Amino acid sequence: MIILHVATAVFIVGPMAIIPMTGLRALRSGNAAQVHALAKSTAIFSWLSLLTFVLGFGVMGMADPKYGLTFATPWILWSVIAYVVAFVLSAFVVVPQMNKAADAADGAAEGAKPAGYGAIAGSSGIAALLLLVVVVLMVWKP
Repeated sequence: MIILHVATAVFIVGPMAIIPMTGLRALRSGNAAQVHALAKSTAIFSWLSLLTFVLGFGVMGMADPKYGLTFATPWILWSVIAYVVAFVLSAFVVVPQMNKAADAADGAAEGAKPAGYGAIAGSSGIAALLLLVVVVLMVWKP
């Protein structure tokens, strides 16, 4: 169960955090089709990341009772909060903004930053930092 949790974190949550950065590059070059494709990929990986979330609770439920892990264990609670905020930002801010910016990029000059660029950069950056916080808490377990 731990292996599945870690593997999905690496191969699903990792791309969820990184793909929007590639989308920003495609947006700067005016490649609207690529931005749409990357927005779709970000949406897919964001929703698939819920699998990692569920597997994490499976790992917690299978943990030795001597550790006393519950949803209220501080590092687990803070990890859940950080993940949920990152998920919401990615699925409900980054993806729609990428699609909107791609639509606007169709008529924009190359190198110009279309409307929504800042929202994508800021939201995806915050989401990536929150996911990093989750990794630190999962390893450190304060």
